[in-house]
Amino acid sequence: MPIPVALIAGLHGNARTAAVDRLLRRHPGAVAIHHDLRSIGAGRVERVVRDVSGVLDLARVRLPHGCVTCAVREDLLPELLRRAATASLLIVDLWDSVEPRPVAEALAGQEVSERLRLACVHTALDAEHLPVDICRGDRLSETGHAAGRDRRYLAEVLARQIEYATSLSLHGGDAEDTELSAAVLGHLAPHTPIRPGPEISDATLLVHELAERVAPATAQLPADARTGEITTVVWRRLRPLHPGRLFDAMDELVTTTVRSRGRFWLANRHQRMLAWDAVAGAISVEDAGPWLAALPEAAWDLIAPARRAAAALDWNPIIGDRVQHLVLTGPDLDRDRIVSLLDSCLIGRHDALPGAAEWAVLDDPFGPLLDLSESS
Repeated sequence: MPIPVALIAGLHGNARTAAVDRLLRRHPGAVAIHHDLRSIGAGRVERVVRDVSGVLDLARVRLPHGCVTCAVREDLLPELLRRAATASLLIVDLWDSVEPRPVAEALAGQEVSERLRLACVHTALDAEHLPVDICRGDRLSETGHAAGRDRRYLAEVLARQIEYATSLSLHGGDAEDTELSAAVLGHLAPHTPIRPGPEISDATLLVHELAERVAPATAQLPADARTGEITTVVWRRLRPLHPGRLFDAMDELVTTTVRSRGRFWLANRHQRMLAWDAVAGAISVEDAGPWLAALPEAAWDLIAPARRAAAALDWNPIIGDRVQHLVLTGPDLDRDRIVSLLDSCLIGRHDALPGAAEWAVLDDPFGPLLDLSESS
């Protein structure tokens, strides 16, 4: 029978340690594995294995390539398989900046899935620091949380740790910190439960279902809400966006909000779903593949059921599943201003229709942000 594996993620080491300790106390025979990745850029990591009684093993591991993927593939997975023979539960205490998704997907690999099963993906958070950290525009390398030469932003990683997890916990701080952090999480991940600590599922967590929770086409995005000073604005429209007008509005949309994400379509790229992902002033716009309406019906059988179900909810008899669906969260947002600004970016009656040849001769400001070879 496969041994259950719990992934415990989070930027805040004290919170992660508290969550791991809770599992060790509650599950006799459990073993926790942690990799200190501060020196991974030099090809060195420190592996610590412990149980409820203390440290069982401490080793310095050399890697031929200084990257997190190498650490997972070449040391973590073999160590999990070695410990599976005697442990009742394996706990992976992830380094600060490691996102749980690639580790979860590595556990689903054929070489380990017969002996290990993913039973928990949990993110532990420090209630005192969460409301500040999710707003920070610092790079990881500037904060001490980086693994090697990591150029990602701290808030970007924190948001992904929160949104991918199937449960969350808050540690540290006082009652006011906890209340504010719970409110923040209620806007960022309203469908994810906040618990005293991680829990082990009797069923194996399926990585394709975890991926669908955060994919642009299928994510369960937050709804319109206001909690104290925190506001979430949902903007849904059917008309296509004018690329130039949207590009000009992006700076205001990103800098006046803390977190925004969703899917949208441009008049000059009417066949492609585009993904909007912004946090703490940094934005990513990516090609998320074709809209289902742009595919021949014969190809729909190859599309995952969750994607087809999401498309059915958005389906319009004229434009199919194409939709503008952006969700923006921040303190004291001016809802009317955001909606008015986004509405002003939609094409009007004097603009070229989607797919019209006129778009081809106009400059495309989104070109540098997108992989044009996949968007053609």
